Amino acid sequence: MSVPIKLLLVDDHAEVARALVARLQTNPSLAVLPPEANLECALRQVATLRPDVVLVETKRADGRGLELVSELARAQPAACVIVLTSYASEWEAWAMRQAGAADYVLKEIGTDVLVERIKRLVIGGE
Repeated sequence: MSVPIKLLLVDDHAEVARALVARLQTNPSLAVLPPEANLECALRQVATLRPDVVLVETKRADGRGLELVSELARAQPAACVIVLTSYASEWEAWAMRQAGAADYVLKEIGTDVLVERIKRLVIGGE
């Protein structure tokens, strides 16, 4: 893919979001958009910027993680919604996939591995 993959991070933990954006911006395969914390603002950004990938932390202070994934998947069906979370849960992984998430990964994943998974989902159509 010659054009970088447009990626939007939605995470309401500002320090974590900044660190993750800094990690991902180093990869030329990605065009990392400014991160978003607010659910409604994230939905507007998805509609306006039309990212290829939306990385979402679902463990939110507002408790609306599942709703967020569902709304994002519905708002931009062409985008891959990837849940990137701090704590694994089999039930949550299942629920997020049912809501429209393409993948469910832990934040401890290495940057290179995450980028390869993103590329497989976007380019490979998995």
